[in-house]
Amino acid sequence: MPVSMTGGRSPHPDWPAAVLLMGPTASGKTDLAVELVRRLPCDIISVDSAMVYREMDIGTAKPPPEVLEAAPHRLIDFLDPPEPYSAARFCADARAEMAAVAAAGRIPLLVGGTMMYFRALQQGLSALPSADHEVRRRLDAEARREGWPALHRRLAGIDPQAARRIHPNDPQRIQRALEVHELAGEPMTELLRRGAESALPYRLVKLALAPAARPELHRRIETRFRHMLRAGLVEEVERLRARGDLHPGLPSVRAVGYRQVWEYLAGNYPYEEMFERSVRATRQLAKRQMTWLRAEPDLTWFDAADGKILAEVLNFVRGSGL
Repeated sequence: MPVSMTGGRSPHPDWPAAVLLMGPTASGKTDLAVELVRRLPCDIISVDSAMVYREMDIGTAKPPPEVLEAAPHRLIDFLDPPEPYSAARFCADARAEMAAVAAAGRIPLLVGGTMMYFRALQQGLSALPSADHEVRRRLDAEARREGWPALHRRLAGIDPQAARRIHPNDPQRIQRALEVHELAGEPMTELLRRGAESALPYRLVKLALAPAARPELHRRIETRFRHMLRAGLVEEVERLRARGDLHPGLPSVRAVGYRQVWEYLAGNYPYEEMFERSVRATRQLAKRQMTWLRAEPDLTWFDAADGKILAEVLNFVRGSGL
């Protein structure tokens, strides 16, 4: 049975509807979304920071071509791996896609596990300073000497709220929070609070999909990674390495699974350790995603292991007045 967690704003009755389907990695979001599209007037918009990249199909769990033909996904497969992609750019892209879907008389169905994108889309982003390569280079050097947990402790003294949100082993976000503070002279949390944009002008139905039991999610994560390896993930990363224009510092290469296979191919550890590191990193990602989800207001949870999940979600969505 669904479980609701509420406590947000009231939408305007004239706003168009949109469905947000969130959940940790390997929870079955894509499969459920495709089934919803077959039964409801919805178009899928991906909320995934890795699926945006071309040539990265297996490790991102992109749907196969036959699925994409039946249920097209917007905001996948449009960036080259060396290109950066930010939450701000996602918000602009997602709002444009949502407007196009709504204008066609259909319902935007936003699906994915990049929780920062979901949060930014709903709450807006402030005008944060642009990336500074010199600051980032110095922070990377400090992290190599001291370790990212030490920089996380530094962040806790500067911006306690950001430190609580960001995991000590999340170098990309630790670096960004420290960089913003150094460039702006004040905590990123305060800048975000002051610069929040207007509310997303949609009547949102927000769903969370996750197995009720953590061991089930862990089992799914390991099973899916084994499937990725059988499907040719190592060969996919070999092709990416052969391009010559990618390196481990890029967001695309830092994606979970890709980073570990890249290091394995570089000879930094054996195959068995690559497997264990990948599964462990994916579990850590899922844990962070669940932490974000538990703080999300107006969210209705569904058990991904429930055999009647599709019927329950359909009943709930239809009963929401969409």
